[in-house]
This record gives sequence, C-alpha cells and structure tokens, in this order.
Amino acid sequence: MKPIESIKEALKKSENYKSYKNSIQNLFNEGKTTGENQSEAYLHYTELNLQRTKRWDKIGKINPEAVSKISEINTRQIWLVITEAWCGDAGHALPFINKLAELNPKIDLQIVLRDENEELMNNFLTNGGKSIPKLISYSPEDQKVLFTWGPRPDEAMQMVLKEKTAKGKLDSKFIEQLQKWFNKDKGNQTLKDIVDLVSKT
Repeated sequence: MKPIESIKEALKKSENYKSYKNSIQNLFNEGKTTGENQSEAYLHYTELNLQRTKRWDKIGKINPEAVSKISEINTRQIWLVITEAWCGDAGHALPFINKLAELNPKIDLQIVLRDENEELMNNFLTNGGKSIPKLISYSPEDQKVLFTWGPRPDEAMQMVLKEKTAKGKLDSKFIEQLQKWFNKDKGNQTLKDIVDLVSKT
C-alpha cells in the first residue's frame, strides 16, 4: 500500500487526543495496555506514560516563537501520530504535539496505534525500524506528506544512536538517563524540531 493510501486507511480508525487518552486510561483501569504484549512491564510503562502525559498537559509551556510560527499555518494539515500506550518517548512528546495543534484550527491532530496499522508504519520507518512515536503531517487538499518527525527530538536521537553504537542496546541505566534528559528539556527540543519542519513547508 502506498504512503498516502495507508494514511487514508489509518485515519478511518484514528482518535483525537482526548479520546485517545481516555481509551488508554480505560484500558489501564482494566489491567490492560495496547498491543499484544500485556506483561507487567508494559503495564508499568503505560502507567508511567499516563503520569507523564498528565504532567506535561498541566505544566508544559509553548514558547512565543512556536506560537507565532504555528499560528501562521493557513492551510489544513492533519497531524497523524503513530504510537502505543507503553511507548516511553510518546509520553513526553504527545502533550507538546497536542499543545501545538491546539494553537491553530487548521491543524487536526489524530492518533493511531502502531500494531493495528502495519501498512502505515511500514511506510514511515526510522532507519528501517518501527520506532514510535512518529508524527506525519499530511495535506488532505494536496494529497501529500508535508513532513515527518520522530521518534524523539534530535538531541535525544543522537544520545540513543551513540549508546547503541557503543553497547548495541539500551540498558535500564541509559533509559533512566534519557528520561532525566526529557524532564530537564521540558519539551523545548521537540517544539523546536517541529516548528523548524513547519517553517520549511
């Protein structure tokens, strides 16, 4: 399936931000998470992400430059995010993506699950991998992808690449270090990355 067709198919079963959060919370209340892996570890990751999401929804700030640039968008865009409830990076990124989308009525944020949208995910791999979250900016009028972003801010991406090159994997100590970076950054790098991409379209 071609990229645009996979986007259209995925949008048939997408949810807005509020609906997605409610769905994840309801699943967690039942002792479940998204996807096939229903282990205690993945349930724990889901709980952490719910906490992160609530925290950034409440305290996350958008800088004036981002407000200005996003407000300038004058054509309709669908921001389609591929994610899963247990995805650690999504808990930090989604609240800020939503805050940006809320700045302009031309932007429609929609969310889908990776494992339920294989065709879509396969069209938007990162270095050959199904890394999430993945943001796809799509113009329904022009029927084209404007830009993609993800699965994490540039600086964090470089940290992960360096760690994988050195050790071949990401251990728990590094994951903790990465979470501290996200907490210190307060969404600023995510905002900068996306605003830069918007400015180029």
